[in-house]
Amino acid sequence: MKYFTKDWYDEMQVSGFLVLPETEEDWEEELDYYRKEGKDLRELNLRNLDDMRESLMRYLPETFLPYIHEGTLVTEYPTPELRMLVNRWERDYERRMEELSDRYKQHFESIKVELPPTAVELVENGLHDAVVLSVERPSEELLVMTLDCSGGFHYFTDVRFTFEGVSYSDIPADFKGAWWLYDEIDKTEDGFELRTLFDSPMTKTVIRARNVKIEPLKLPLFRRLKKWYRRR
Repeated sequence: MKYFTKDWYDEMQVSGFLVLPETEEDWEEELDYYRKEGKDLRELNLRNLDDMRESLMRYLPETFLPYIHEGTLVTEYPTPELRMLVNRWERDYERRMEELSDRYKQHFESIKVELPPTAVELVENGLHDAVVLSVERPSEELLVMTLDCSGGFHYFTDVRFTFEGVSYSDIPADFKGAWWLYDEIDKTEDGFELRTLFDSPMTKTVIRARNVKIEPLKLPLFRRLKKWYRRR
C-alpha cells in the first residue's frame, strides 16, 4: 500500500483509543454503570491499554509516556495537561490524515478516465467490511474473489469479482473470513493494480489485472432470513 498502509491503520486505532470523557460527570457515570454491571472500568481500560501499548509507544510523543506507564491515561479523569496533549496530537493527526486523503483523491481523479469502468465501480462503491467467502484461480489469467457484502455499504449481497488478464497477484492461499478494510488503485500499462488492506488476518493484497467483472449474487434463503430478522 502506498497511501493506506498498515502503519496508517495502526495509527488510526491509536486515534480511536484516545477518546477522553467530556466531563467529570460523564466519567463518574461510566464508572458507576460498569460497577452496577459487576465490572471494574479501570481494570478493563488497563487491559485495553496493555493491548494498545506497543502502538501507543510508537505513535505518541514522549510527553505521553508517564500517562502510559502509570496507566493514568485510562484510569483517571484526564487532567488539563493530558487533555491538552491529546487535543494537540489529535489536531496534528487529523491534519495529516486529511492531507493523505486529499493526495489519494487527487491521484485517483487523475487516473480515473484511464481505468476500466468496472475497476472504478469497484473502488467507488466501497467494499469496506465485506467478508471473503472464497478465492479461486480457474486459470493463470483469472482470479475469482467472492465476497459477502451484506454488512457493507453497497450491494448488500454476495458479489463475485472476476479479475481478468491477471499478470500478478499476492493473496494468501487460505483467505476465507478476512475482512476488507481499505483499498487503493493505480493504473498500469494495460489495466490496473488494486491494493487492499484486510483484517483477520491483517494482510495486504495486490492484484494486477486488465479488467474486472462484477456479479451480484442472490443470497441463500437462510441468510436472507437472518439478515431480515437482524434488521427488525
